[in-house]
Amino acid sequence: MAKFELKLPKMGESVAEATITNWLKNVGDNIAMDEAVLEIATDKVDSEVPSEVSGILVEQLFGKDDVVKVGQTIAIIETEGASNEASKSVDVATPIIAEIEKTIHVAKEIVAVADFKSSEKFFSPLVKNIAQQEGVTIAELENIAGSGKEGRVTKEDILKFIESRKLKVGSQPVVVSAPVSQPETLNLQPAAQAVPVSVNGGDEIIEMDRMRKLISGYMVASVQTSAHVQSFIEVDVTNIVKWRDKVKGAFEKREGEKLTFTPIFMEAVARALKDFPGMNISVDGDYIIKKKNINLGMAAALPNGNLIVPVIKNADQLNLVGMAKAVNDLGNRAKAGKLKPDDTQGGTYTVTNVGTFGSVFGTPIINQPQVGILALGAIRKVPAVIETPEGDFIGIRQKMFLSHSYDHRVVDGALGGSFVKRVADYLEAFDVNREY
Repeated sequence: MAKFELKLPKMGESVAEATITNWLKNVGDNIAMDEAVLEIATDKVDSEVPSEVSGILVEQLFGKDDVVKVGQTIAIIETEGASNEASKSVDVATPIIAEIEKTIHVAKEIVAVADFKSSEKFFSPLVKNIAQQEGVTIAELENIAGSGKEGRVTKEDILKFIESRKLKVGSQPVVVSAPVSQPETLNLQPAAQAVPVSVNGGDEIIEMDRMRKLISGYMVASVQTSAHVQSFIEVDVTNIVKWRDKVKGAFEKREGEKLTFTPIFMEAVARALKDFPGMNISVDGDYIIKKKNINLGMAAALPNGNLIVPVIKNADQLNLVGMAKAVNDLGNRAKAGKLKPDDTQGGTYTVTNVGTFGSVFGTPIINQPQVGILALGAIRKVPAVIETPEGDFIGIRQKMFLSHSYDHRVVDGALGGSFVKRVADYLEAFDVNREY
């Protein structure tokens, strides 16, 4: 018999780890080649890990909810090998067991450093990354006195701590302190306390699922990180509605795709981002990162009520047909739970369609580390003043609201308002005679 190490496969660019959510096979079970052995989850996407060989599962090196790095061995599968001699199998077993124990020990150490879920404090992705690379434990990270807003640990704080730890002598503890200021200067406010929840006998208590917990954490972290401000604008999309009604049948027949309003709006947003590159950025501490590519995230609601944001890469390079195919593909795979981890990575700006649920407009929360998100309201027939050379009159028009949330740390009202106005201009100037 031979031993095969099943490793966590690479799941896309920038995906470095995953959480085991469920073992589909138990120790002693037979496994066929390409059969799923376990289910894993990254920060947004769930997927399965298939076996590259057929054999018997003899060892699970991690348990449910453990965090595993890409390339780490997660299971041992016994396969039919060239050697069947009993004496050799005994000799081979000893070093394999030793290697497995070593792998488990290393894995536990990595998980202990990487698992930030046990901490109630907020740490930025940059700080977490530095902590993982330098081997800073949760306990050490929580004891660093942060100099950021509300006592948050900044990049400078953790780098000072790491430098001090390298220089410390003997067993004297090193404490990194934030600059001391007078209370009246800082205008300190007491920390917000959680309000106790009263539970009655007839109430049902339901634990959040894994994705809802992640979404909850992302939303709170985004509000704590970015200074949210909104701009609203009403748009006349009558020409778009008429054009879509005219061509949607022929479009589906020729392209094999349904033509919704979403790709039309995405096309306008991509054009506006090229006009205003200051909206296609992210923030890292005191630095602004201008993104070369325009990668549009499209927030999509899943059947279970959770939210996911697949990304259309290089959206500005797509024509309307390409945009429609990308929107439909990502939307369909999101509903079917077939998205790959890389499908949700690399977004530079996000669009969410709150009008799908009948909302006239909304105030969406920024998808970090981006600096803006646009909400599309419901399209409604409304009476409007129509200007003509012969005079003004009242007519029925198809209108909608665009709601733009942006990060006021780096995007001022002039830029945030001008950007959403440019999107509106592109939509209102839509050519009813255009070819798709």
